[in-house]
Amino acid sequence: MATRHESYYSEEEQQSDQLKHSLQVASSTRKRKFKTSDEDAASVEVSAIDLALGKAALALDTHLESPWECKLRREAMLLELESRGQKRAAFGNEWEKLEKEFIRTTRILRLKMDRKALRRKAEEKMKEEKELRELCAARAPMFWIPLRAHGVWERMNVTLSCTVRGCPSPHVQWYKNGVPINLRFAEPGKYRIQNHFGILSLEICRCSLDDSADYSVVISNKYGQATSFANVLVRSYYGLLTGLDSEALAIGLSGREADFVSVLQPVFSRETEPFTLNCTFSSDLLEHQRHISWFRDGVLLKETDRRKMKALDREASLSVSSAFKDDEGFYTICIPTVSGYKKQSAYVFVRDAAAAVVGAPGAPLCVKCRDVNKDSLLVSWTPPSDDRGSPIFGYYIERHDVETDEWVPCNEHPVKICRFPVSRLVEGKTYQFRVKSVNQAGISHPSKPSQPVTMKDPAEASRTTVIPYDGFKQIVISKDDLEGDVKIPLPPTNVHAAEVSEDYVVISWNEPDPRGREPLSYYVEKSIAGSDSWQRVNLDAAVDSPRCAIFDLMKGTSYCFRVQSVNKYGISAPSLPSEPISPVDTLVPPPPPEHVVAYRDTKTSAVVEWDKLKDDQELLGYYVYCRESGATEWQTVNNKPVTDNRFTVPGLQTGKEYVFCVRPVNEAGLGTQSPESEPLVINEAIYCPSAPYDFALLNCGKNDMVIGWKAPKFTAGKEILGYFLDRHDSSETEWHSVNFKPILQRLCKVSNLSEGHFYQFQARALNVAGLGKMSEPSDLFKCEEWTMPQPGPPYDVRFSEVRDSTLMLQWEPPLYTGASPIKGYFIESSEEGSDEWKTLNKQPTATTHMRVSALEKGKSYVFRVKAVNAAGTGAPSVPSDPVIAETKPGTNEIEVGVDEEGFIYLAFENPEPLDDPQFIWSKDYEGPPDADRTEIQNDGNKTKLLLTKPSLEDLGTYSVEVPNTDGVSASHTLTEEELRDLLKRSHEIRNPLIQLISGWNIDVLEKGDVRLWLQVEKLSPAAELLLTLNETELSDTPTRKITFDREKGLIEIMIQDFSEKDRGTYTADVKDGKAKNQFSLSLDGDKFNQILKEAERKRKAWEKKQGPHFVEDLQWTVTEECHVLLKCKVANTRNETTFKWFLDRQSLPKGQYDAETGDGTLLMKKFTEENKGFYKTVVSDIRGEDTSELDLNKDVFEEILKELSRAGALSASPLKLQSTAEGFKIFSIVKYFTDYMKPSWYHKDRKLASTDRLKSGTTMNQVWLQILNPTEGDRGLYTLELFDGKQTHKRTLDLSGKVFDDAMAEYQRLKEASIAEKNRAKVVQGLPDVATIMEDKTLCLTCHIGGDPVPEVTWLKNDREVVFKDRYKLEVKGMVVTMTIEKVCGDDSGRYGIFVKNKYGSETGQVTLSVFKHGEEPAELRRTSVDRYSSPTEA
Repeated sequence: MATRHESYYSEEEQQSDQLKHSLQVASSTRKRKFKTSDEDAASVEVSAIDLALGKAALALDTHLESPWECKLRREAMLLELESRGQKRAAFGNEWEKLEKEFIRTTRILRLKMDRKALRRKAEEKMKEEKELRELCAARAPMFWIPLRAHGVWERMNVTLSCTVRGCPSPHVQWYKNGVPINLRFAEPGKYRIQNHFGILSLEICRCSLDDSADYSVVISNKYGQATSFANVLVRSYYGLLTGLDSEALAIGLSGREADFVSVLQPVFSRETEPFTLNCTFSSDLLEHQRHISWFRDGVLLKETDRRKMKALDREASLSVSSAFKDDEGFYTICIPTVSGYKKQSAYVFVRDAAAAVVGAPGAPLCVKCRDVNKDSLLVSWTPPSDDRGSPIFGYYIERHDVETDEWVPCNEHPVKICRFPVSRLVEGKTYQFRVKSVNQAGISHPSKPSQPVTMKDPAEASRTTVIPYDGFKQIVISKDDLEGDVKIPLPPTNVHAAEVSEDYVVISWNEPDPRGREPLSYYVEKSIAGSDSWQRVNLDAAVDSPRCAIFDLMKGTSYCFRVQSVNKYGISAPSLPSEPISPVDTLVPPPPPEHVVAYRDTKTSAVVEWDKLKDDQELLGYYVYCRESGATEWQTVNNKPVTDNRFTVPGLQTGKEYVFCVRPVNEAGLGTQSPESEPLVINEAIYCPSAPYDFALLNCGKNDMVIGWKAPKFTAGKEILGYFLDRHDSSETEWHSVNFKPILQRLCKVSNLSEGHFYQFQARALNVAGLGKMSEPSDLFKCEEWTMPQPGPPYDVRFSEVRDSTLMLQWEPPLYTGASPIKGYFIESSEEGSDEWKTLNKQPTATTHMRVSALEKGKSYVFRVKAVNAAGTGAPSVPSDPVIAETKPGTNEIEVGVDEEGFIYLAFENPEPLDDPQFIWSKDYEGPPDADRTEIQNDGNKTKLLLTKPSLEDLGTYSVEVPNTDGVSASHTLTEEELRDLLKRSHEIRNPLIQLISGWNIDVLEKGDVRLWLQVEKLSPAAELLLTLNETELSDTPTRKITFDREKGLIEIMIQDFSEKDRGTYTADVKDGKAKNQFSLSLDGDKFNQILKEAERKRKAWEKKQGPHFVEDLQWTVTEECHVLLKCKVANTRNETTFKWFLDRQSLPKGQYDAETGDGTLLMKKFTEENKGFYKTVVSDIRGEDTSELDLNKDVFEEILKELSRAGALSASPLKLQSTAEGFKIFSIVKYFTDYMKPSWYHKDRKLASTDRLKSGTTMNQVWLQILNPTEGDRGLYTLELFDGKQTHKRTLDLSGKVFDDAMAEYQRLKEASIAEKNRAKVVQGLPDVATIMEDKTLCLTCHIGGDPVPEVTWLKNDREVVFKDRYKLEVKGMVVTMTIEKVCGDDSGRYGIFVKNKYGSETGQVTLSVFKHGEEPAELRRTSVDRYSSPTEA
C-alpha cells in the first residue's frame, strides 16, 4: 500500500514539473507575442508570426481545457477506488487528501485566468491591427487613369471615363464648363453617370454641337481633393451619303419628320384611378423617330403591368391603369430627330383617394427598403401631404411574402417617424412592404407596396474573391477557407447605436474576425448604464445579422449593450459594452422655409419659389399648398414632395387671386407651414413674343416685293407694337435691315431689289417686354415682275368663333388682282396632315368671309383661299394654322338686352381675363359699326356695344374679337323680330308702368264683410293713390276702411254690411314718380248678386256660431270592421247643452255624445233595411239651437251598401280548402257580405254554375263553393270574384298537384269515418243512471240498440259478463234487448252495463242498481255515473 502511495506522489511531482515547464513556455510565448504600449508606438509592422500566435492563443481555450478536465476526472476516480479498497491508517491521510484537492482547484483556477488573459490580449491586438490597416490604407484621392479628350460626330454617344483611388471612397461630382451636372435638371436621358469599383464614367447621349465643352470631374474625401479635365469636340459630318451631302440629307429628312401637334397638358388623377398622357404628331413617324422615350423626373420609364406605352400611327400615349401617388411627377416624351430630339413635358398630379373613414389621412408613399440583411431590414417612407384636419400620430407597417397574398402587420403600436426596422425575416425569402397612416379619425388606405426585396447577407460578396484567368475561367476563393477552423467564436466588436429614436434603438456591431466557417448568430444583452445587471434582449431566438432593433426602452434612461456570438460549438464571451445610449428623438420635423414668393407664369398657372433650408435634416422635399384669397381651407398642390425650391402650380382660374405656402417634410413628419406669399392674381406673365412665321410673297415688281407674314403664336397677352424685317440676297452672305422703325401691319413693301435675284426674309416682333426671337428664314423668293392674268394669293387667312361644328373664316383680298377685277373666292379645307384639299363652296363667294359648317367635332383642319377673276383661279393663299373643331370650355357668347336707362346693348365678357384687354367689334365682318349709331363701353374684361339710335338699319351680324388670347371671339345676328322685342322693352323702361303683381281680388270674410284688394310692385313712400266708385272718390268711413301699404304695394278696401249701395265700378289710380297705372274692378250683375248672397250667408252663419253649433255635419262612414258609423261634431257647448239623436222623428237612445270632445256617434254593427230612415241630431241650450240631418234612404242607402261591399270584398281572405265527408269545400272569409258583392266562381277560367255536384253560397261571413264527390276532373285553378260596386277583386286557389292529392286523401278518410260512424254499434235508448228496487221483486232492464250489421250484445255486472241462468234471463226482440232479474236480493246490487259491438265499433250503456230491504227507506245513491256512455272504440 505504501508503495502505491509513493508511486502516486512521484507521478504528481512529475506532472507538476511538466505543468511548470508548460507555464514557463506559455509565459515566454506571451512575452514574445504581446508588446508594451511603448513597443507598439515604436513599431507599426505586424508580422505573420504574431498573427498566427494570436490565433493560437485564442484557440488555447479549446486545446487546454478538455485534456486537463479529463485528467482530473481520472485522478479523482483512482483516488475514489483506492479509498474504497483500503482503510485509513492515520490522521495524516485526511490532510493528504485535502492537500490534493487544494492543488487541483488551484490548477483549474489558474488555467481559467490564463485563458481570459490570453483572450483579452488577443482582442486588443486584433483591434490595433485593424486600426493600423485602416490608417495605412488612408490616403487622399488621386487619378490612377485620368480623363482624356474626345472628338465625336453629331448624334453619336461619347463616354468619358477615368480610374480613381482613395480611402475612404471619394465623393464624385461632374462639371460642364464649370457648372455642376444635375441629372434632374438636365435633358431627360442626356447623361448617364456610373461609379463601379473606382471606375468613373460619364456618357453623353446623342451629342449635339451644344455638347462641345470642357468637362471635369472632382473627387474628394477628408484627406484631400483631385480634379481631372477633358475636352469634348462635337463636329458636323459633311461626307457624301448616297450622292447627297449630309446637310442636304438632313434638310430633306427634317422636312418630312413628324412634329408635335398637340401640347401635353397637366393631368389631375386620383389614387386607384387610371390616367393617360397623349400627344399627336403632324405625320407618321420616320424610321429613326420610332424609338420614343418617356421619362419621369428625368428617369427613363419602362413598361410594367400597370404602365403601358403605345406609339401607333400619329399618336403616342403612356397609360397607367391604377395610379399611386408615387406616379406623380414631371413626365417628358422625347422623339429623335436628325438634329437631336424634340420633347414635351407635363406634370401629373395624383390626389389621395377618398378616405374609407371620414377624416382619415392620406396614404404614405415612396416606401423603400434599406440596410437589407439576412433576417432584418429598415423600411422608410414619405409622409402624406394631407392629414385631413387631424394630425398624423403614427404609422402601421405590413409585409407579405411574395409567395402568398396575406399581409401581416409588423408593429402592434403606431410608430411616430417614417422609418421602422423589421426583424425576424427568413433568409432567402422575398418580401414586399406597405404602410398605413393613422390619425384620430381612422386609418388611411395602404400605400403602394415597395419593390420586392430578397433577404441575404450583404457581406457575403466581400468574403469571396473571384480571380479570372484563361479567358472565361475563374477561381473563387472564400475567406472562410483561409481562416482555418474556429470552434468557440470570438466576441463581436464595435458595438454601437446605428440608429436612435424615441420608439427604438438599432444596435450594430462588427462580426468577429476571424469569423470561422460555421454560421454565426448573436445574442444581445442590455443593462442600465452604471449597473452590472445584464438582461438578454432576444430571449426567444438569436439574430442572424450584425444588427438588432430593440424596442420598449424607457425614455430618458441610458442603456449599455453587449453582444455574444454563437455557433454550433458554443457561445463566445460577451463583447465590450457599448457607450451609454438613451432613446431620444434624434430626428425632428424641419423648420418652415422663408421668403415664399409667387409670380405669374401662364393664364392658368403660377410659379412659387422659396429659400432652401440650410440644415436639411434629412429633408425629403417640400409640399406646396394654395387657396383663394379669403378662403380658409388650404388645397394640396403636389402629393409627392418636390426636392427643388421652385414649383409651377397649374390648374388655377384666370383672374382669381391666390396665396401660397410651403411645408418641408422629412422622416419625422411634416414641418411647420411657411408664411403665406403675397396674393397673386393669375394671368399671363409678360414675355417677349415668339417669332413670326409663314412668310409669303403677295406682290412683286421689277425692283420691289410685298412680303406678308403671320403674327407670333405667343404674345403673352400683350399687343404687338410692330415688326422689324430683315432681307438676304442669296448671292450675298450678310443680312440687311429693311426698316428701322416698327412696322405696325404684317405687310411690308421692300424696294431697291435687284431683278432676277433670290431673296429671303426674316422678322421679329416687338411688345412692351421687348423684341422677340428672330424668325426662321423664309423660302427663297425671286424678284420678278408679276404679269399673269390670274389674281395673286389672298393673305391673312384666319378663323374665329370656333365651335363644335362651325367657325368663321376671314381673309384679306389679293394685292395683285390680275388682268380683271376679283369676282369671288373659293375656300378649300383639308384635315391636318393630309395632302387632299376639298372645295367647300361650289360658287365663288363675293365677300372676304364665310361661315364654315358641317365640321366634325374634335378633328383638326387647315384652310386656304383662292381668288377668282375673269382669267381664272389664282394661286392659293398660305394655309391657315391648324384648328380643332370644338367649343372650348368656358366659351362665352354675346348677350343682348336692354339696360336700366332703356338702351339696347350687346355685351360680351372675356373668359380669359387680361390685365388690359382689347375688344374689336365689327358689323357684318366688314369693319367697325357706325360710330354715329353705336357706342362702345369697355370695363376691364367686359365690353358693351350700345345702339344709340336703334332702327332697322342696325339689323345684321355683330362680332367681337379679343386679340392676344387663344381665339376668344363671338358673334350675334340681330333679327327684325328680336329688335322689335328689344324696342318694346326699351319703351317700357323709358315709359315705366307700375307692375301689377295680383289684380283685383274679392274675399268674403267669415263675418260677412267683403274685402276688395290688389297688389302691385314695391312703391316709394311718395307714391299716391286715388280710389273711385262710379267716378266718385272714396274715403274712409265707419263701414268702409281703405288701406294703402306702399312697402308691400297692397291696396285694400274693407266693406261692412255689403249692400246695393256698393254696386258699381271701382278704380284705383296709382302714381309713383314717373311710373303710374290704373286698375279697375266692375261689381255688377250676377257677379255682384253672387257676392251679396255669399256675404249674407256667412253673416248668418257667424251669428249662428255664437251658440252651440255643428262644426262637422252628420255624415256616415264604413269602418274597417264593416260597421256603419254616423258621426258629427259640435262646438261652443256648455254644461247645460243637450244633444239628441232622432230617426224618423223618433228619439234614438243608442246614439252617443261625448261632451268633452263634442263628438256625436251612432254605430250600426249590422247594417240592414231596418237602418233606413231620416236621421237628425239636435244640439241646444239657452243660447240657441242647431240641427244636422242625414237621409239614409234610396241613393244614400245604396251607396252605403256599395261601400260595405267594397270593404267586404277588400277584407276577403285568400281561398282556403277544407275536405269533408261529402267532398271539398273552398271558401273565403269576409267581414261583411251583401248581395252587391255578386260572388262568382271560376274553374280554369270557366264560370261555374250550381249543379247537383257543385253548390255555392254564403253562410255568415263565408263565401263558399261545395264540390261533392270530387274526381280527377276537379283539378285546376279556382277563382272567386267579388264586386265592390266599381271593380272586381279576385281570390284564387290552385287545386292541383300535392294540394289536390292531400285533399282527396283527407276526403276519402273522412268519408270512411262517416260511414263507420253511421253503421257502428250503439245504444240508441239507454238505461237509467240509477235504479232502486225492493228485495224479492223482479227487475227488467230494457234498452234499444242500433248498428249495421246487427251488433253482438253482452251484459256486464261490475265489469264482469253476466251468465244468464236461474234468476237472470235475456230477451232480444229485433233491436230491443231486455235483461230480467227475478227475486232480486242484496247481492244483486251493483253497476250493470250493456256492451254492443259490430265491425264498425262498440258502445256501452250503464246503470247502477240499488236493492233495499222490506220496510227500509231507500238510501240515497252516493255514486253516480259521470258519463252515461263511454267513448266508442274501433271494432
